[in-house]
Amino acid sequence: MKFIILDTETTGTKEADRILQLSFLVTDENNEIEEIHDTLCMPPVPISYEAMAVHHITPEKIVNCKLLKETIPFKRLNELNIAENILVIHNAKFDLEMLFKEDFENNMPVIDTFRIVKHLYPEDRHSLQINRYSLGLYKKEQEIIKKHNIEINAHDALGDVIVLKLLLDYLLEQKSVEELIELTKTPILYEKFYNGKYKREKIVDIIEKDPAYIEYLLTQTEYELDFDLRYSINYYLQERELEFKFQVGKYKGLTPKEIIENGDEQYLKWAYHNMKMDKGLRKQIGELIEI
Repeated sequence: MKFIILDTETTGTKEADRILQLSFLVTDENNEIEEIHDTLCMPPVPISYEAMAVHHITPEKIVNCKLLKETIPFKRLNELNIAENILVIHNAKFDLEMLFKEDFENNMPVIDTFRIVKHLYPEDRHSLQINRYSLGLYKKEQEIIKKHNIEINAHDALGDVIVLKLLLDYLLEQKSVEELIELTKTPILYEKFYNGKYKREKIVDIIEKDPAYIEYLLTQTEYELDFDLRYSINYYLQERELEFKFQVGKYKGLTPKEIIENGDEQYLKWAYHNMKMDKGLRKQIGELIEI
């Protein structure tokens, strides 16, 4: 069993973007480095200025580079792509999607350190660079660089895989390999929103306060809505229903059920056919008055 500790740099983060640097370490079962692979390559699309601002790889640096599929590291990655080895990536979804564009279909179990630190430290920031400093990983980098005579540039993929190797060392002190693989596959239960209009607010509170927003999120595709956020919303919806309330009119602030209890079913019939409202509110009214 070997760990394949991998990172890429790309032309950008959009659907059309591609890999322009592939770096990975091959380590043994004790996470000791056996092989170091690093290559720039010629992507089929231009490098975005936004990407250059992050990794500083300019068109001039890749003028004489091969296509990724023609490079030795990519060919070696394919040789290592067996079920006995373990692929380690920080935010694996992104890199695997990029590799898939190069016809690389992963056969290895995955340890996604990004997902694991989200499990272990839900309230902390989860980027690789934040963990580099918060866990003191940077203090051990020079030892690896000197031992293996590695030359790295700021923000490039090879520098990141060294940090990732050290992060894996740290995580293996907390959990077994099998537990890390399982955590990677396990949905993460969020208590709060961490992005968007309700950032840092509890999901259960927004289910109560703004059911239309929850309804909108759940109609988004798997590419638009974070998998773990969808899981978390549905988890909390097992214990409570979305209760839509009228936002205008004489019954503002009341639910359709409360209006029925007030004995004004006719108002609901009128509102159903004449008022502009959220889909969820219309559906609840229709179910109550059997339209």
